[in-house]
Amino acid sequence: MCGTGSSLLNSKKKGPEYNKEFGNKLGKVFEHLGGIRLDEKSVHGLNRLLTVWGERNVFDHEKVKLFTKNLNKGLKIKEGGGKKRQHGSKHKRESSKKQRKENVESTDSSRLRRESEGDLSPQTTPPPSDPPEPEQLIEALQELESAATSDAVVREKIASLPDEVSDVTLLSKLQDLNAARALSKKVEDAMAMLETYNKRLSEEMEARKMVARMLHDYITYQKDLLAQAEETLEEHRQKHIKVKKVRDELKAHLQNLPDISKLPSIRTGSLAPLPSAGDLFT
Repeated sequence: MCGTGSSLLNSKKKGPEYNKEFGNKLGKVFEHLGGIRLDEKSVHGLNRLLTVWGERNVFDHEKVKLFTKNLNKGLKIKEGGGKKRQHGSKHKRESSKKQRKENVESTDSSRLRRESEGDLSPQTTPPPSDPPEPEQLIEALQELESAATSDAVVREKIASLPDEVSDVTLLSKLQDLNAARALSKKVEDAMAMLETYNKRLSEEMEARKMVARMLHDYITYQKDLLAQAEETLEEHRQKHIKVKKVRDELKAHLQNLPDISKLPSIRTGSLAPLPSAGDLFT
């Protein structure tokens, strides 16, 4: 199921028609899975998979909600099995409750994190996003190298501004109109420079938020690929073990077989003639 989940994530962009076909069948699949006996690890993995599908928009939220309902509905039916399985049912109920709590906390944590970053207003469902292409991520990181906080020249100019442009108590020291006009020009220049720089800082902040989201999505995507690669590697390791066993058995078997090329040839007459019937009784 892990491999299928990763394949669906991969096919979202490259083959969306596969997701559509799978989506029409998965409702019954999760209903069947909910009706059989599953260990806690499997239940946790299935619910985590559904959470990822919802966050990544692999299927629309209504379908993911249906899949989750079918899975947990089956688990509830299995738990209500009577007094003989009361202890086991209680353990399963607690396990299912814990799993649902973890899924809710995971979703709420993601939503609150994005709200704190200013991406979402409260009570808004977090929009799922696709993992960025490596070229896009590299380009975004390179653009941050020329961000406002890296502009030492402008920061030096701002640090060198005279005190009178930012301290209103010094206005009392103005002696004449010319001095006031000179200070006014300095204040206007400082205002323009600070407004421009603050705008650049705001843009940089948004850019860094975007890069943080891109990194998060990219790392999550790579973790999915890593899990798929580990599963594939283990599968092929087991296959390699089986093939090696066949090779070793075949080698041992070949050593016990006679070498036909070394047997004496009948055509050369090297074999002794068979005795006649008369020879047998004399």
